[in-house]
Amino acid sequence: MKAVLSGLCAVAALTTAQVRAADIAFWDTPRHGGNSFNGKPPDEAYFRALKATGASWARLTFSKWKGQGRDFLIGDADDYRGIPVPDLTLLRQVMDAAGAAGVKVVLVPLSLPGNRWVQHNQDKQDDRLWKDRKFWAQSAAFWRDLAMAVKDHPALAGYNLLNEPTPEMGRGLDEHAAPEVRQAWYARHRGTTHDLPAFYAQLITAIREVDSDTPLMLDGGWYAYAWSFNYWTPLKDAKLLYAFHMYEPWNLTSAPQIKRQPQLAYPGSKVTWGGRTLTFDKAAMQRFLGVPFAWAKAHGVPANRVMAGELGCVRVWTDCGAYLGDVLDTLNAHGAHWAFYSFREDVWEGMDYEIPPAFPAGQVYDLREQGKGDGLPLDSPLMGVIRSRMR
Repeated sequence: MKAVLSGLCAVAALTTAQVRAADIAFWDTPRHGGNSFNGKPPDEAYFRALKATGASWARLTFSKWKGQGRDFLIGDADDYRGIPVPDLTLLRQVMDAAGAAGVKVVLVPLSLPGNRWVQHNQDKQDDRLWKDRKFWAQSAAFWRDLAMAVKDHPALAGYNLLNEPTPEMGRGLDEHAAPEVRQAWYARHRGTTHDLPAFYAQLITAIREVDSDTPLMLDGGWYAYAWSFNYWTPLKDAKLLYAFHMYEPWNLTSAPQIKRQPQLAYPGSKVTWGGRTLTFDKAAMQRFLGVPFAWAKAHGVPANRVMAGELGCVRVWTDCGAYLGDVLDTLNAHGAHWAFYSFREDVWEGMDYEIPPAFPAGQVYDLREQGKGDGLPLDSPLMGVIRSRMR
C-alpha cells in the first residue's frame, strides 16, 4: 500500500481542479472508438489523430509499457504489492494527453496477478488466477488501488477489468460451444475458481469501496467470445457494461488469411459454430451477433450497456472491408458501443486500417525501425469504412 499512497502524493500536482468525468451517462448514447494497444505510451498527437477518425473514446491498455517492475503498474504479477509510483505517474500523463485531445479512455489490463499476458510469459498460458483465490484477492487489491489513484481524472470513462479472460480453458468447454452447452458447463463450475462472474463480483466490491461512480466493463469468457454471457445472470451494479470481441470466424479474419492462397472469401465460406456448419454471410453474422443482445434483453439489460470492445480483420484480407462494414452496420443497428482494433499499433501492423492492404508488412517495420514511420502511407480505404460508421 505504501507504493500506492506515495504514488498518490507524487502525482497530486499533475492535475488540479479535477472534474468528475467518469459517469455511466457517457454510455447512454452509442460511443464509437478505437483500441490503443501500443508498446510505447501514446502522446497527445496520437489521440488527436484518433479523434480525427470520429472516435470519442479509446480502450487503452498500459500492459505493454516498460515499467519499474516486470509488469507495468502491477509491479510483479507473481506477487502484487502495490502500484509503482513512476508507472502511475506515466499512466496519468497519458490520460492527460488523451483528455487534451478530447478523447475519453477506458483502462484495460492484459495481465492481472496470477494471469500474466501470454506474450509476456514466454508464450505460455498463465492460469494461476483460475486456480488460486489468493490471486483473486491480489487482483481486487490492484483494482482498488488503481481506482483510488485515477478515479477523478477527467479523461476517464471506465475500467475494463481484464482483457479476454479464459477461466474455461482446459475445463472441458469448447470455445465455440452452443449457449445451452455453456449453461450446463457453468452449472458444474459455479462457485469454483473458474467462476468468472464471481471473480468479477469480488473485483467490483473492491473498486466500489473507493469509487462508486466509474463505469465497469466486463469481458465475457473464452477471450470475450460473443456467446459467453449465456450462462451469466447480470451482476448487481448499476454501472456495468458487458463486452464481447468480434473476430469471428477467426479463420477468416485473422492470421491464417495473411499467407493463405487463395484466401477464404466473405461472404460465402463455411464455418462451424455450436456444432453446426453454415455459410457465413451477413445474415449469419447478424444471427451470431444477435445472441449477446438477446441475452441482454431477456435479463433487462439495455442495449446501450452491451458493447463490442474489439473488432477487426487483417488488413491484407481482400474481403476485410466488406466484413468490417457488415459488422459495424449490425452493431449500429443494435445501438451498440464499439471500438475497432486497433489504431496505429506500434508493435503489429496487421490490423492498422490506415495502411493500404497492398503495402508490405516488412516495409512497415523497416520504416519504423529507421525512425521514418511518419512516411508510411495512411490512405487505406479500410479506414474509410470505419469512419463512415462513426456517429
